[in-house]
Amino acid sequence: MSVESFQLPDLGEGLTEAELISWLVKVGDTIELNQIIAEVETAKASVELPSPYAGTVVALKAVEGTTMEVGAPIIEISVGNTAELAPSAGADPQDQEARGHEAEERVPVLVGYGVSGASASRRRGKRRPQEDAPANPTSATASVERGTERPAAKPPVRFLAKQKGIDLAAVSGTGPDGRITRSDVLGYEAAHTDAPSVMAKAGPATLPAVAGQTTETRTPVKGVRRHTADAMVRSAFTAPHVTEFITFDITRTVELLSNLRASQAFADIKLTPLALVAKALVVALRDNPSLNSYWDEHAQEIVTKHYVNLGIAAATPRGLMVPNIKDADRLGLRDLAKSLVELTRTAKEGKTSPADLAGGTITITNVGVFGVDAGTPILNPGEAAILCFGAIRKQPWEFEGEVALRSVTTLSLSFDHRLVDGEQGSRFLSDIAAMLSDPLQLIALS
Repeated sequence: MSVESFQLPDLGEGLTEAELISWLVKVGDTIELNQIIAEVETAKASVELPSPYAGTVVALKAVEGTTMEVGAPIIEISVGNTAELAPSAGADPQDQEARGHEAEERVPVLVGYGVSGASASRRRGKRRPQEDAPANPTSATASVERGTERPAAKPPVRFLAKQKGIDLAAVSGTGPDGRITRSDVLGYEAAHTDAPSVMAKAGPATLPAVAGQTTETRTPVKGVRRHTADAMVRSAFTAPHVTEFITFDITRTVELLSNLRASQAFADIKLTPLALVAKALVVALRDNPSLNSYWDEHAQEIVTKHYVNLGIAAATPRGLMVPNIKDADRLGLRDLAKSLVELTRTAKEGKTSPADLAGGTITITNVGVFGVDAGTPILNPGEAAILCFGAIRKQPWEFEGEVALRSVTTLSLSFDHRLVDGEQGSRFLSDIAAMLSDPLQLIALS
C-alpha cells in the first residue's frame, strides 16, 4: 500500500489560502475517487473538496477552523496494493519498469489536482515549510472523534454556529431528516442568553460587567468578510465616486408585474420588481456603454465591455457577496427573472462558486427589501457603476394634473468619475427611470 498526501489545491482567482470549515470523513474511512472529503471557505466562496484518490484515510493533517495555505498537506490516503507488484529476484528490469508504470496507472487521480504528492511538489517548486502534523495532536484527534456523530447541517449554518460559539451537538434540528437550520441555531442562542460567550477585559474606561451580560463581543474578520472589507476600502480610496439620485413614479411597472405574475408564462417563476429593474439596466447600457467599463491602471486605458455580467449584491450568513449573471444582456425577462431567483437562493445557501463571483461588469444592490429608500453604494473594484434600488412606497404624487396616491421609488447610481462623466451618468440613470415609469418603452426596446 502506498500513502499519498493531498495538498490544498489552487482554488482559482489567485486565492492563496482557505479556512477548513469541516471534515466530512474521518481516519479509517474508505473513500472513493472524487468523494467530497471536506468543506473549506475562501475569501470568495464556500467550496467542497473532492478526493483525488480512492483508498483509506490514514491521517487528517489540519484541524477544523484553521486557515491553510495553498500547497499545505491536508490529508493522507492509503492507495492501491503494491504488494502484488513487488518484483521477484532476478526479474527483468524492463518488466519491473512496466509494472511500475502499471502501479502509477492504478492510482486514481482527480483531473486538475495532478498526480502523487511527490510529483505535485516537483511541479509546485518551493513552498513555505509545513509541519507534518497539527500543532495540537490531541485537538486534531478530538475533532476527528467528534466527526463520528457529526450533526447534520449545511455549511452556512455551521459557520453561523461557529461565529456564535455554539456546539451544534447541543442543538436539536427541526429541518428535513433532523437537519439543523439557521432558525435552530438562533433559537438555541436566544434560549441560552444567560451564558456569556465572550467577556471583555476590564479597562480604565470600561463599566463594570453585570452578571449574565457581555460587555464586548469580538468576531474574527476573515474569509468573505475580510475580502469584502479589503475590496471596499480599496475601491473607496482608488475610484473617485459620484452618486446621483432620481425619484419617480413606478406605478405602471408595479401594475405590469401584477399582470405578468398572473400569466401562464411566469406561473413557475418568482417575479419581483428587481427583475424589471435589471432588465431596464441592461437595455439602458446599449446607449450608455461607458457604464459597462473598467479602468486599466497599468495601461492607463478605459476598457469597455461588450457583454454584461450583472452582479447582484446579496446578504448571506457569510457576509456580503456579489455573484453575477453571465451574459445578462442576452436574456429575456423570463430567463433573467429565473436567474435572479437561482442566484439569490444559491448565495443564501452558501453554495456560490468562485466562478459565479468573478467577472462582473456592473452591479445592482437592492436596499428596498430592507425598507430603505436610497443609498450611496461603493463600487465593486473593477466596475464603473453600481445601481441602488430603493423601497417602493405609496405616496401622494402629481399624476395627469392632479395629486394621486402612486407607487414611488428612488434609484441612486454611484459611478467612477474617471470612466463616466456627469452627463453620461445622468443620462443612464434617467433612461432607466423612464423605462420603469413607462414599461411599454422597456418592452419595445427589449
